[in-house]
Amino acid sequence: MTQLSTENKVLITSAVILAGVGWLGWTYWHYVFNPWTRSGQVRAQVIQITPRVSGTIVDLPIEDNQFVKKGELLFQIDPRTYESTLEGMRGMLAETEDEIEALAAQVVATRKTVKQYEAAIKRAEQKVKGKAARLEDYRAQFRRYTDLVKTGAASEERLDRARADVVDSEAILDGAQAELLAAEAKKLEAEADLARDKANLGAEGPLNARRRTAKARVHSAELNLEFTTVRAPVDGYVTNLRLRLGDHATANKAILALVDVNSYWVYGYFKENALRHISPGDQAVVTLMSYPRKPIEGRVSGKGWGVFQSDGSTAQQLLPSISPTFEWIRLAQRIPVRVEIERVPEGVELVVGATATVLVLSDTAGTEGLASAPAAPTALQ
Repeated sequence: MTQLSTENKVLITSAVILAGVGWLGWTYWHYVFNPWTRSGQVRAQVIQITPRVSGTIVDLPIEDNQFVKKGELLFQIDPRTYESTLEGMRGMLAETEDEIEALAAQVVATRKTVKQYEAAIKRAEQKVKGKAARLEDYRAQFRRYTDLVKTGAASEERLDRARADVVDSEAILDGAQAELLAAEAKKLEAEADLARDKANLGAEGPLNARRRTAKARVHSAELNLEFTTVRAPVDGYVTNLRLRLGDHATANKAILALVDVNSYWVYGYFKENALRHISPGDQAVVTLMSYPRKPIEGRVSGKGWGVFQSDGSTAQQLLPSISPTFEWIRLAQRIPVRVEIERVPEGVELVVGATATVLVLSDTAGTEGLASAPAAPTALQ
């Protein structure tokens, strides 16, 4: 094999050095002429698991830092009290249904009574009408006999019988009218009873207030029993678990945290004078301090629109707090820029709060992802 000459060796060595310097220069160019910051931090949605009901923990199948899938059991609160309450509410619902059924039957019976008196009124009205017509006939006969007696065509005895018929017919008519008034009074009484029974019953069917209230109590008891079983709402990691079997869980008080593994993002805190070079959609490169050679690809999703202002805040004696400054030195405020993660290299585990260096490639919104994202130079990490 022909050995390389000294000149060729120098050329190859020079080429390798130039390539390395070129790559290093290209990498530094990215981090010098594009906005970057070492003040980056991994974030994620941390869900505070809060029981809806109180009780003793009787089952705790998880451990601290364990990964759980959505729907997996986190812990079980003693359900016996809530089972008993549910049975009681179901019993009250059954009693309410019986009461509603009895009230509905009473309404039907009272309505029938009203109809009976309505029929009795009609009969009494017909009777009054008939008796009034007969009275008019007797009165007409009395007037005719009165005229006939004056001419001698009829006797006084016949006139007296006609007068007696009129008196008897008036008495009978008065009795029929009294029956009509009595039937009308009974009807009014029955209608009052019907109104009272309807009020006691309320709306019929599913809109009945008593039925709806009883069903709502049953549903509430069912929910409380369901709430004794607490499951993971998302895929995530159980973090900082302090629960122990037998501990008492208090309703509406968070007792463990769950890090949503599908919600990671990175906040890069950039100097305010760099924000004009950052736009939503720009490509971003995140280099974690724990993985300096495995850059993470992402995109800018937005910039913060406000940060806390310490100057002017109220201090002791209700006086404004003002930080001293040097007139020839003015420090730029850091503004959070949110970077959504698009691809995580194999072997990289994201941890909430981890430190990162963030590089934003200006004017890359709408372009495809990087073929190979440049890691931050060691000197800049």
